[in-house]
Amino acid sequence: MTTYQQELQTLIRQDLPWSILSGKTVMLSGATGMIGKCIIDMLMQHNEDCAEEMCIHIIALSRNEETARQRLGVYWDKDSFHYVSCDVNTQIPECGQADFIIHAASNTHPLQYAGDPVGTIASNVIGTKNLLDYAVSHGTRRFGFLSSVEVYGENRGDTERFQEDYLGYIDCNTLRAGYPESKRVGEAMCNAYAKAYGLDFVIPRLSRVYGPTMLSSDSKAIAQFIKKAAAGEDIILKSAGMQLYSYTYAPDAAMGVLTVLLNGTNGEAYNISDIESEVTLREIAGWLAEDNGVKVIFDIPDATEQAGYSTATKALLDTEKIKGIGWEPQTHMRKGLMKTVQYLREFVD
Repeated sequence: MTTYQQELQTLIRQDLPWSILSGKTVMLSGATGMIGKCIIDMLMQHNEDCAEEMCIHIIALSRNEETARQRLGVYWDKDSFHYVSCDVNTQIPECGQADFIIHAASNTHPLQYAGDPVGTIASNVIGTKNLLDYAVSHGTRRFGFLSSVEVYGENRGDTERFQEDYLGYIDCNTLRAGYPESKRVGEAMCNAYAKAYGLDFVIPRLSRVYGPTMLSSDSKAIAQFIKKAAAGEDIILKSAGMQLYSYTYAPDAAMGVLTVLLNGTNGEAYNISDIESEVTLREIAGWLAEDNGVKVIFDIPDATEQAGYSTATKALLDTEKIKGIGWEPQTHMRKGLMKTVQYLREFVD
């Protein structure tokens, strides 16, 4: 059993009303992404200790079946797992009843924002609408739309941490704005469907996430740092590294999403972030270098990559609201980095 699997076993023992999901079906888009895979791993781990009639049934949606088999193949023959290859930007095929829907499909890193700007917007707007339509037509009990710290825009200097009602500045006339603006539209669409059709929804707003389920294609700075450290290579820092952000370890983030899904109030948004993991990129690079015997090298990104980078230099989330419904992160940054490097090395081995 890997370190990651042991973590999941520990996390699912937390006090959540799992009975709400017993015998129910959860549809999840973006099933092969970092958060999507982690949620599926967690639900399937929970099923290991359940009687068959109490198992949570999963409908996993993603575009690429080959990637899905690589990421989720261990579940392929499980009765409680059903995979459907589809693009959420087209009409969702008939998949049967979905008691809960979690929309986690989204471009989430700089090269995707710059290389696929239309697709970035589409999954957060058209994809959200298609899944909302499926929810309404199938009597879904609750819809969870995974949003982002990015909806807050740039800190105007009037707050230390973003609370859920904060509205910051976003320059909408830029390529990079496609991601945060479309996340804002996705949230607005959830509210529109609630008004028009009485749909119950919640919005988990995630900080920057890292962890063992990250994709090899992830171009976020922290992902690049971790992959270099795991390979025993020097870490490339493409700025002075003074950006101060909130981070969350992926298994903690997945548990946060499930906490919001099961304990959150209809129509509310909840920040998911680890306040003890508020660090600069320079600190992250330094920790990884020190713990893995490599060096930090400074480099300037090319124009294409730079176009996908956030211009925010400080983005911290207030988490009092989600603490009120029972969520606390278990793994903080330096330990989380060590665990992730260890997992990547186990996986390669």
